[in-house]
Amino acid sequence: MSEMSSGRGRDAHPAPTLEMVAAAAGVSRATVSRVVNAAPNVSDAIAEAVNEAILKLNYVPNRAARSLVSRRTQVIALVVPETTAKLFSDPFFATVVQGVALYLSDTDFTLNMLIASEMRSEKTRRYLLGGNADGALVVSHHEGDHSYDRLDLSLPIVYGGRPLLESESESYFVDVDNVAGAAEATAHLIATGRRSIATIAGPQDMPPGFDRLRGFRRAMADARLRSDLVEYGDFTPDSGAEAMRRLLDRGEPIDGLFAANDQMAAGAYSVILERGLRIPHDIAVAGFDNNYFGSTAVPALTTIDQPSLELGRAMAEVLVRRIEGKPVDRVTMMPTRLIVRASTTPRDA
Repeated sequence: MSEMSSGRGRDAHPAPTLEMVAAAAGVSRATVSRVVNAAPNVSDAIAEAVNEAILKLNYVPNRAARSLVSRRTQVIALVVPETTAKLFSDPFFATVVQGVALYLSDTDFTLNMLIASEMRSEKTRRYLLGGNADGALVVSHHEGDHSYDRLDLSLPIVYGGRPLLESESESYFVDVDNVAGAAEATAHLIATGRRSIATIAGPQDMPPGFDRLRGFRRAMADARLRSDLVEYGDFTPDSGAEAMRRLLDRGEPIDGLFAANDQMAAGAYSVILERGLRIPHDIAVAGFDNNYFGSTAVPALTTIDQPSLELGRAMAEVLVRRIEGKPVDRVTMMPTRLIVRASTTPRDA
């Protein structure tokens, strides 16, 4: 009988075991286990011998067995309480996920993404409390969603953006200063000579939505300008277009616009142009995010850059440090910066 037909070919060889590694390294099985699980009190020489044996035998630790010892799953859940359509159409989410994945690539943790709409929040909560993950990252949090309230008592959680929770004062999160960023964008519009400035604000049940509206109003108040030219969207291009139509239909003069994100600014662009107006000559426009909606717009969009890739990295780092019991700040703030492009050319240029 041939090797192939007998089932004893090269592929049928048993996988290397902990005992085989121990024999190759000349140590006990318990010592190999301590090295694999990064336990203390193992000398550098013994650890080196065990690791050489692991490489030589191509030994892969049994995840289930390691979980029994460490009480960890080596899994991190990334929870996005939004619809699938919004998740895959918003570049903010894509870059945050990329940042998380890049950080975790240098660790033993596996990323498990959960698309959790508000309708299925209890299902998500049961999953997180069921011992399926060592910790969770939550991106995009809405007021009124209490799915994650007090969950941090049982599972380490880090939020992308300040959460709206009863336990907010105890929550760990990574964010940018949305108020300051919006104020800077609005102040830039004012500095270019615009005085009748409107805003398309984001959802008011989310911190980025009302914080960016606060920033707009702060800058307008500082300049002693009216700040009641406000319409609302949901951070999508279509909502930006509808909000811009409502603003123009008021019949009041508008020479500047701050949109609370680049997607809504892109929607506003289409309406401004369809009404026969020019950007920036008639209406200067500034956004927030600095993604491809702004960089590919014509004219290119002035915007506030928020480092979403680095935000994702920082979220993952904070969570891993929490899981490992290492000290970490409860609040991590990332910098923003104004990116000036052609959509806000000064009037005297």
